[in-house]
Formats: sequence, structure tokens, C-alpha cells
Amino acid sequence: MKLLTGNDLPTGDVIWWTGNGWSRHVEDAGDVADQGESIARVEEGARHVTGPYVIDATMTPEGPRPAHIKDRVRALGPTVRPDLTLKPADPTAGSWVI
Repeated sequence: MKLLTGNDLPTGDVIWWTGNGWSRHVEDAGDVADQGESIARVEEGARHVTGPYVIDATMTPEGPRPAHIKDRVRALGPTVRPDLTLKPADPTAGSWVI
């Protein structure tokens, strides 16, 4: 399984290609197979994403999970503080209170 990830241009948030748009939640990500690089070029050219790249992933009961620890941290948050992890489909996840 291959996923396409990058960063949201206005906010810098980590985002995942869903098959028809972008989501901040890795569980929404869709398999891009061998189309990932072409999707990345189109989406970056349209200024929907910055720094897109294709990664390996596996499907789990909770949804897709990146194969490499770097991308798992990008997807789910820090590994040492469970209270700081990104909650799946949590509408307040990623919002900052100052």
C-alpha cells in the first residue's frame, strides 16, 4: 500500500491524500498505488499541498498506518506522550489554544 502525504500550504499541517482531496487524518488516506507521483505533481502545482511524497503503509483495523516511524509520528503524533497524540477525527485536534 502507498500513501501520499505532504503539508497543507496555509497551515503547515500534515495532510493525507484521500483519493479526492486532503485530510488531516491518516485513517482517511487512500492507496495511491503507482499514481502517487503524478497526483503529487498536480496537487503541488495547484498549490493544494507543499512537499508531497509517497510512503509505504500497511492496512490495519484502525486504517492505514505508515511503515516508517518518521511518518507514523507525522500521522499520529509523539510516541512518548499519549496525551499529545492526534486523535482520529477529533475536530479540535490540531487547533491551538493561546
